[in-house]
Amino acid sequence: METSSFFSEVFLLKFVKFSLVGFSGVFVDFGITFFFKEIVKIQKYVANAVGFSMAATTNYFLNRIWTFHSQNPNIMLEFTRFFIIALIGLMINLLIIWALSGKFKVNFYLSKLVATIVVTLWNFMINAYYTFA
Repeated sequence: METSSFFSEVFLLKFVKFSLVGFSGVFVDFGITFFFKEIVKIQKYVANAVGFSMAATTNYFLNRIWTFHSQNPNIMLEFTRFFIIALIGLMINLLIIWALSGKFKVNFYLSKLVATIVVTLWNFMINAYYTFA
């Protein structure tokens, strides 16, 4: 097997795993966001931030173990990097939701779905080349 072919297959497998973890995170994110926005009646952007943060935390542990098989003994540094990237992703997420739902009057949850897809791509690339490199 050619080396570049092997690496691209490994990279693709990691992206698939990362996406599956992210998909599970969507349920955490949307579930917590819905709970705080609709039941607790917290402002939608705050509810979104809480849901996103909880999903980022669970996603870190799943990605560390399953996607990237990290053996880094410095878990706090690795988690901090992952969470900072997630916070940047959250800013991107909030900006997209604000633009789509606030300015263009797109449904809030459809806006959130678009933001989630964009941020997933951002998170994977940065985490693959920085956090878990």
